[in-house]
Amino acid sequence: MNFRSKNRINAEFSMSSMTDIIFLLLIFFMLTSNFVTPSGLPVSLPSSQASDIVMQKISVTITDDLQYYLNEKPVALEDIEPQLTQLLKGTEQGAVVLHVDKTVPVEHLVKVAGIAKSLNASVTLATVPSE
Repeated sequence: MNFRSKNRINAEFSMSSMTDIIFLLLIFFMLTSNFVTPSGLPVSLPSSQASDIVMQKISVTITDDLQYYLNEKPVALEDIEPQLTQLLKGTEQGAVVLHVDKTVPVEHLVKVAGIAKSLNASVTLATVPSE
């Protein structure tokens, strides 16, 4: 008599579905990491309760010693409007993100925001979430 089972259990494990999941997670994290572009300049941002993430194409930074930077390149205040005009050319409504140090007087923020608004750009103030 032959008591051996004809159905043998295979002890091997297929890793193909596990690698698919890992690659999908890797792609997800790579895509979502591009949405947050930190400013490379040392600016102490103000805090707020609601902090939205905006895809920034154009960044204007005002440091505590009133130095102006357009996309991390130093620029004079009177040169901001022509350079913003060049950067916003060809877009319906560009997004300008202002990275302003919290010690900077509000009048400097208003000047730059007014220039961006006159060029039909949406203006967003970068903040850090409050705890």
